[in-house]
Amino acid sequence: MKHGTSDRKIGPLTAEEYIEKGKSFHGSMAPGLLIGGFMVDYARKNLPGGEFFDVISETGHCLPDAVQLLTPCTIGNGWLKIIDTGRFAITFYDKSTGDGVRVYLDPKKLESWEEINSWFFRLKPKKEQDSEKLVAEIIDAGPEILSHEPVKVRSDFLARPHKERIVLCSSCGEAYPEGHGEKCMGCSGLLPFI
Repeated sequence: MKHGTSDRKIGPLTAEEYIEKGKSFHGSMAPGLLIGGFMVDYARKNLPGGEFFDVISETGHCLPDAVQLLTPCTIGNGWLKIIDTGRFAITFYDKSTGDGVRVYLDPKKLESWEEINSWFFRLKPKKEQDSEKLVAEIIDAGPEILSHEPVKVRSDFLARPHKERIVLCSSCGEAYPEGHGEKCMGCSGLLPFI
């Protein structure tokens, strides 16, 4: 079944509205961001009870932005965490119980979607991809290329760390969490610049 950008929904938005919002937030409409929108919507529809949830993204590419566009979960407020397993998957889970749902782009379901399959497995260089056809195919496929499974997030992962006392670095004079050691992490050599 073919869908246009005006009749396929991604959360409360039409695909066209989501694409415009995504371009504004992400800088472009990356295929992973578009698929991510369907993943967020699919996860929310399959989330077991409870209204307070957190999210884990298993990649730092595109999926975190889809979560931040469609939910109140952000990296900044700590409700979105990135655990980079390299897999194109997200998990929505109840903050207190850990009960959740993991949604992933299912490689077994990509066989009949030539452009998505080619993009996902990087079968041809980006410059050779037909981006219009790819976007159209993603919209047409929607949640059909996704799978989900119930999960239980470990209790030790649910605990919120307490905020530490803030002290001044003896080397640079900037403030940092006391638990990091005698000097801030920047002065301990963890920054990528000299």
